[in-house]
Amino acid sequence: MTHVSFIPPLLLLLHFELLTAAAFAPIPLLHPQIRRAWSTSPQRTTPTFMTTTTNDSTLTEDHLRALLGVAIAASKKAGEIILGNAGGAEVTERKANSRDLLTLVDPLCEKTIRETILSSYPSHDFLGEEDVPPGAEASAAAIREKLTNNYSGFLWIVDPIDGTSNFVHGIPLCMPSIALAHNGEIILGVIHDPHRDETFTAIRGHGAYMNNNPIKVGTQSSLGDAIVAMGSPPAETSMNMSLLALPHLMPKVRTIRMLGSAALMLAWVACGRLTAYWEYDLSSWDVAAGSILIEEAGGEMSNLDGRRWDVTERKICGSNGSIHQVLLEALKEAGVA
Repeated sequence: MTHVSFIPPLLLLLHFELLTAAAFAPIPLLHPQIRRAWSTSPQRTTPTFMTTTTNDSTLTEDHLRALLGVAIAASKKAGEIILGNAGGAEVTERKANSRDLLTLVDPLCEKTIRETILSSYPSHDFLGEEDVPPGAEASAAAIREKLTNNYSGFLWIVDPIDGTSNFVHGIPLCMPSIALAHNGEIILGVIHDPHRDETFTAIRGHGAYMNNNPIKVGTQSSLGDAIVAMGSPPAETSMNMSLLALPHLMPKVRTIRMLGSAALMLAWVACGRLTAYWEYDLSSWDVAAGSILIEEAGGEMSNLDGRRWDVTERKICGSNGSIHQVLLEALKEAGVA
């Protein structure tokens, strides 16, 4: 491996690559074999399916199939809107700062997803990015409030267009991300990439799929063989942490990618295109769907201290599991904390 002594961090922030588009067959709603027992491992506790009674209904196999079907339908409707505006979109608002953008299409996609889901499940709660004022404190408060006052037990967590800056500039790396939490635990996730017609799905205990094909995380066992993704975040603190990490990580890994969409990078970790993805500060809607994809594909999701990720965590690392601890140690050595 060629070692890099120093590369100006701001130049590295401009570097990312696109993969070739591919078409796949429609995804099945649910595999017939579903585990319904809670399982644990010594390293981390990961619940699988459980048949349980809530204020809404019993989580039977038919119910889970219906929930996933609605999530897929909602994501594909939003994807059609994104594709219809794939040439780019006008910025209507700058949220937390000049790099945190909003277009007219973002709320339209969220409205479409909300109406599709709540028409089938009107008692469920819903948290979308466009419902929340800008900034880390507001998004952290929003997920806490939803978890505290969620009487149905079901909470849909939605980013209508993950990768808005890409969307604004016509870069085909932007997509809806939809997750469903049951009593605070993510039980399913859908990330639909309309540009490549790839629909990533996972249900707790069922495994992860992309267009009818089971997916697994990559097999890299050394950090030197890893393709590590990270962000170019809009907030100053998290941007500074990315700049700290870049010159430290670059000589240690095969390469670094910045694709501008957390949902996409998490999905690509789940299917093995990327080995890991870390970020200093993300909202629940950026991560929720991708987190279950990675876990169900055999990988690991944690915060930057190594504790298993949950919807209240903002510092995240998702990987194939094999290089997880050494990547976290490298970030600490870089001063990311």
